[in-house]
Amino acid sequence: MFDTDILVQDTQEILGAVPVTVGMAVLIFVLSTIVGSIFALIEYRRVPLLRELIMAYKIVFKGVPMVIVIFLAYFGLPPAFQFLFSLLGIDFNAHNTPNWVILVVAITGCVAAFQSEIIKGALNAFDTGQSDAAHSLGYTSGQLFRRILFPQVALTAIPDLTTSMMVIMKALSLGFAIEVVDIFAQSQLTAALNYYYLEAFVIAVVIYMVIAYVVTQIADRLERALRVRT
Repeated sequence: MFDTDILVQDTQEILGAVPVTVGMAVLIFVLSTIVGSIFALIEYRRVPLLRELIMAYKIVFKGVPMVIVIFLAYFGLPPAFQFLFSLLGIDFNAHNTPNWVILVVAITGCVAAFQSEIIKGALNAFDTGQSDAAHSLGYTSGQLFRRILFPQVALTAIPDLTTSMMVIMKALSLGFAIEVVDIFAQSQLTAALNYYYLEAFVIAVVIYMVIAYVVTQIADRLERALRVRT
């Protein structure tokens, strides 16, 4: 059923896209988690006006298909960057912005809306009585965050954040529409050269499964470590 020689050859070619894919996924995960955490804190603190703006942002980015956001970013970000640089007096041609940067920005914008909901849910699950108890014991706000709030919120959010990481990995496959080559795109390109599509996509599936296993193991170990602290 499978051509062994083709499998070995295709595997080598497709594995070449793994570092790029994982690198972009980690970057998007970190950026979207930071942005989502800021959004969640603003909503949690009920900051006037900003809270309403964030709610509108989430409605847009959770409702619009991600592929449309990617195309909007592809055609809209370079001119927007160019206009911004011209206002700042910076001599830079934003139209040469790498496509992978546009993809990272677009997916980060989408995923941040979901990360915000995850973090907000974890914050709402936190028992505020612990804050009062900590302050009565003389804890500063910084100590409260580091020793009590952050470990518990992170522990609550880890399962959903792990799922978000895998959603990001799969969302990167949409980058082929703007010529960004990830694992899926490399599988298509490889198969197009030798017409062994089944072999190429089976290899891609195995690679995605291995990555999912590694991410799950890292999340489980982190969760166990945080449980010991809390």
